[in-house]
Amino acid sequence: MVIITLQRDKCIGCNYCVEMAPVQFQMSKKDGKSVLLKSVNSKGFYTLKSPDHTITASCELAAKACPVKIIQVKET
Repeated sequence: MVIITLQRDKCIGCNYCVEMAPVQFQMSKKDGKSVLLKSVNSKGFYTLKSPDHTITASCELAAKACPVKIIQVKET
C-alpha cells in the first residue's frame, strides 16, 4: 500500500507536484493550489491510499520538488 498525504492549506501553487506526478496531482482553477486526486480530506490533510506501487517514484519526486515540503509518501 502507498500512502500519499498533502497539506493543501500550506500549498503555494508552484505546480512542481503536477509536473512530477500529473496522474496524482492537478492545480485547482478556483484557488491555484494543488489537488491530490481521489484523496480524502481530514482536517486539512488530503490522503490517498493506493495498492498501486507504480505511483511511488513519481510521487516521491513530487515530494522532493515541493519547496514547502507538504507532500509525504509512505509505503507499507
